[in-house]
Amino acid sequence: MREIIFDTETTGLDPKTGDRMVEIGCIEMVGRVETGRTFHAYFNPERDMPPEAERVHGLSAAFLATKPKFAATADELLAFLGDAPLVAHNAGFDFGFLNNELELIGREPISMERMVDTVALARKRHPGAKLSLDALCTRYGIDRSHRVKHGALLDAELLAQVYVELTGGRQIGLGLSPIDPAADTATPQPGNMPWHRPPADKPRREPRPHVASPEELERHRAFIAGIADAIWTR
Repeated sequence: MREIIFDTETTGLDPKTGDRMVEIGCIEMVGRVETGRTFHAYFNPERDMPPEAERVHGLSAAFLATKPKFAATADELLAFLGDAPLVAHNAGFDFGFLNNELELIGREPISMERMVDTVALARKRHPGAKLSLDALCTRYGIDRSHRVKHGALLDAELLAQVYVELTGGRQIGLGLSPIDPAADTATPQPGNMPWHRPPADKPRREPRPHVASPEELERHRAFIAGIADAIWTR
């Protein structure tokens, strides 16, 4: 299954009061494995940058003034998102800003049914624990030492690793899906990626017996008999 993990940076907390999205970062995953495809863009918010917001992500009004407006990149972004589920941390916040930008240019909003909120997943798996991205990275041993300030693509990359842990851990990408030889390998599919395919020249080995022989069973009985005052004999 194709999924998009994404994060946004904004001028504030509420698009209804005029705050705007200034950055988005997206990571493509197929079968819970990162494909290497990403989307990243900065946007000119056409407004000032409050100091408290700049302290969080480090994006100044002067820097963003040279970037394109959201409308100029919307088609490319929507093409990348496709119809995949969209995964975000506290996803209602990111969906709110993304849909606000789409509404401002007269485009259809993205359905909330596509939303996957990792905060909700973490709350269910770790009730009562801290649920911030930093806290989850610490819990799962994910290196975040390079996260000096918030950044949409960096946070999406960290969240992709957290999402894998929240949904079963690294073992879910071991390639147990059947391989379709006729599949188009230009489009990654679960079970059809290079790291999912067993080597064609790997020799087949017969299964080895794992049943104890009569001699081994006799040696085991003798060993057990030599244990003084064994609790299983009381």
